[in-house]
Amino acid sequence: TQLTMRTFHTGGVAGEDITHGLPRVVELFEARKPKGEAQIAELSGTVEIIEGDKARELKVTSEDGKDEVVYKVPRRQHLKIENGSTVGVGDQLTEGSVNPHEILRIQGPRAVQVHLVGEIQKVYQSQGVPIHDKHIELVVRQMLRRVNVIEPGDADFLPGQFVERKAFEEINRKVVEEGSEPASARPVLMGITKASLATDSWLSAASFQETTRVLTDAAISGKSDSLLGLKENVIIGKLIPAGTGMSRYRTIRVYPTEAPAASMYAVSDVEESPLLDAPMPRVEIPVPPQFADDQDLASPNGSEEGGTGTEGE
Repeated sequence: TQLTMRTFHTGGVAGEDITHGLPRVVELFEARKPKGEAQIAELSGTVEIIEGDKARELKVTSEDGKDEVVYKVPRRQHLKIENGSTVGVGDQLTEGSVNPHEILRIQGPRAVQVHLVGEIQKVYQSQGVPIHDKHIELVVRQMLRRVNVIEPGDADFLPGQFVERKAFEEINRKVVEEGSEPASARPVLMGITKASLATDSWLSAASFQETTRVLTDAAISGKSDSLLGLKENVIIGKLIPAGTGMSRYRTIRVYPTEAPAASMYAVSDVEESPLLDAPMPRVEIPVPPQFADDQDLASPNGSEEGGTGTEGE
C-alpha cells in the first residue's frame, strides 16, 4: 500500500522505495538530461577549485599546461574532488547523475554503452530484480544505431541528416572506392521512443506512437514497407523473418541419404535377438478318435509313428 500511494509512516520501511528507481530507468532509456547533472572532466590534468560568492569554478589544466577547461558549479552542489586532485577524461567532478550525451561527446559510444547498462542494472539490482546484461544491451544498441551527418562530402547526404550507421558506412565505403570525398558524421544517442519512431518501417512506427502523423507522412512521401523487421510482419500476420521463417530456409528440403535412411528403418534389436536363431519347438496335436480316418486332420507323422494315427489304436 505504501509503495502504491507513495507515502510512508514515521516508522519507515526496510529497503528503497521502488518508485524512486522506476523514474531513473525511464530517464536512462529515454536518454534525458538528468536532474542535478554532474560535471565530468573533458581532459586529464590537475583540478584547481576557485571559490566565488554564488558559484565555484573548477579549472582543469592539462599536464603540459596548453589546454584548460573551466566548469561553473553551484555552491550547494557537493564536489567529488579536492583542490589539486588529478583527474582523467570522463572522471566525475561533482555529485549527481552523469548526462549520457556528455559521455558520448567526450568518451565515445563504447563508454556510454557501458554507462547505460551499468546504471540500469544498478536500479534493478537495488530492488532485487536479476536481469541479464544482454537484454539491456539490445535496447542500448538500438539507441545508438543512427549518426548525424556533419559534412556530406561527395555522398548523397544532407548536413544534419540522421542516417542508419550501417547504411552510412556502406555508402561511405563506395564513395572511397570511387576516389571521392567521404562524408563525416557523429554518433547520436536517441531515447527509445524517438528511436522507435525513427525506424525505416512506417508500419512499425505507426503501431507505436503518433499513428496519425506517421501514416500521413508515409502517404505524402509514398513510402513502401519492406517488411524486414519482426513487428511489421506480426502486424500483417506473416511469419517473422527469423529461423525457419526466413526465405532462405523456406525452399530447403532435407532428405536423408541411403545409408541414414536404411539405419532409420532397421530394427537392430530384433535382428540380433537369439530367439531368431533358436530351433522351433515340435508341437503335436492329438486327433480325436472319431476323426482318425480323416486324412486332412490326421498328422502325417502321427500316422506313420503311431502317435495319433489308426495304427496306434
